Amino acid sequence: MATKSTIAWTQKTWNPLAGCTRVSSGCENCYAEKMSRRLAKMAAVHPETAGRKSHYLKVIGQNGHWNHRIALIEEALADPLRWRKPSVIFVNSMSDLFHEEVPLAFILRVFAVMQQTPRHTYQVLTKRAERLREFDAQLPWLPNIWMGVSVETEKQVSRIDDLRGTHAAVKFLSLEPLLGPLPGLDLKGIDWVITGGESGSGARSMDAAWVRDIRDQCVRGKVPFFFKQWGKRRNNPDATDPSAKAKKGGGSGKGGHMLDGRIWDETPKGWSKGSWSPFAQASVANQADSIVPTAIHDGPRTASQPGGAIADVSPIVSMATEPQVRHAEGV
Repeated sequence: MATKSTIAWTQKTWNPLAGCTRVSSGCENCYAEKMSRRLAKMAAVHPETAGRKSHYLKVIGQNGHWNHRIALIEEALADPLRWRKPSVIFVNSMSDLFHEEVPLAFILRVFAVMQQTPRHTYQVLTKRAERLREFDAQLPWLPNIWMGVSVETEKQVSRIDDLRGTHAAVKFLSLEPLLGPLPGLDLKGIDWVITGGESGSGARSMDAAWVRDIRDQCVRGKVPFFFKQWGKRRNNPDATDPSAKAKKGGGSGKGGHMLDGRIWDETPKGWSKGSWSPFAQASVANQADSIVPTAIHDGPRTASQPGGAIADVSPIVSMATEPQVRHAEGV
């Protein structure tokens, strides 16, 4: 099931997981929790046609919040194998692949699918940077797998060091929702920076000075800078910003996305949302669309040999397999 995304820096979303728990201030108004609540309600009303929506019934409690469970959606694993057109794919927009309750074996199965579809570019984003660093040497990093961490305030800056210590070919920062200033960022080894304000009900404010400082740091460090949105109109210092109009009026909504009179939509070299991965172009002509997914062993791999071939010929996806539900500790 392909889900076309309205997120400005990607094209599609792929969700082989459902459920999460809150770990930091950026989680307070979690859009994934709100969307999961809606999907769970829809599934409850029409269970006979719920399909994958039924998984969200397992991860949302009666109070409408995360119930500390994680659902592993087995039937979603093979989705990218069926997508013929090369795409930029945000992995787990509704969860976190490195959540403490996601087994390493399942993470490796997700990586196996990414490994077998070099025609796609995958964007993995986590708030569990320590667990990412812990598993780094065991993951098959290829150029089409981009890895990012979320940083909302100075309290989460250590996540950048964990990301920098991985073998991911492209490393990016999602500084959103931006909830405070981030002066003096160490951008060494970082390939892309995204930032933006919080949107939706209860959205918190973002100061334009915080955004300008991050932009200036990126310009000095020659790191591509992508300004996603102001989040709320009140955050936007430019009363004439045409992108601040509602979508039906020709704008983008969410407070607009222009900064000091221009759109900052820089991306890693060779890629733009309207194209596909430069890494995939060389191989897509030779890439068979009928690849059979293979199992991935979760044994150790040395840090000096990341991404080595560890696949065997056992199938990793069974369409008849029931999704697993795991309990997570509350935060």
